[in-house]
Amino acid sequence: MAGKTLKQRIGIDLGRRLPLEDGIRWAAENDVCVIDAQTDIAPNALETFDDARCAGVRELLEGSGIDFGLHTLSGVNVAEISPFCRDAVDAYMKAYIDLAPKLGAKWIVVHGGYHFTACRTIRMQAAIDRLKRVADYAAKHDVLLLLENLNWEPVLAEVNYMPVTPAECMHFFREIDNPALRWSFTANHAHFLPGVGIDKFVDAMDFSLCREVRLADNNGSYEIHQKPGEGTIDFGAMFKKIEGTGYTGHYSNGFGSIDDMLAGRDYMVERAIEAGVKVD
Repeated sequence: MAGKTLKQRIGIDLGRRLPLEDGIRWAAENDVCVIDAQTDIAPNALETFDDARCAGVRELLEGSGIDFGLHTLSGVNVAEISPFCRDAVDAYMKAYIDLAPKLGAKWIVVHGGYHFTACRTIRMQAAIDRLKRVADYAAKHDVLLLLENLNWEPVLAEVNYMPVTPAECMHFFREIDNPALRWSFTANHAHFLPGVGIDKFVDAMDFSLCREVRLADNNGSYEIHQKPGEGTIDFGAMFKKIEGTGYTGHYSNGFGSIDDMLAGRDYMVERAIEAGVKVD
């Protein structure tokens, strides 16, 4: 994001908190240059985006200086293997890809699904195979997919997301190897990954794959999206580490209300300044 300050590079995950049109207007009024949104259910149910609504969104984005992406729902199991359900997941992901250019979305955050412990191997392969197909489809539509590293679950949990560890992430990228699929780094997920943390996660990854960094604070123990300062993440050290890789892309806040996320940008920039990070 050439020419943008660090604060302008920190965006807001609208999710489904607002109708997309209202979210774009809010972002423009508050000097927010990056937003993403989910289009699964109301107020942004995918099937409500007819030609007229899509044109209205594009008109609002035009000249606004706002970069906009979509975010699929992690509850949809990309590792689905059952008849009928597996076809529905393909259709779901293709529908997001079809919608992106109609809205002017520049990326779509996607996930690797989840397994039930005993079926980890077969479901991971199903997820990789599906993402290969979907990435090929995205490439034909000039759409960029961003695979998110998901959160670790306790050892005794039956259900576990994929990919979670740096090794799992790199396995996905080696197997898929498609420029239409890149990485969305969720720093708060890395923070509480046992024995890893943000620094080691960054070091273990090919950071040239990263096109987005997702932010929330975390207590260091389990999955919770806290406001910055409520948890144990050292945001100054985090920005110093990530910016030190040469990363120039956007960040996305994902916690609390949109006002919490807006205020959180100032807190984060202050910590970055204290750590000696260039912010302008």
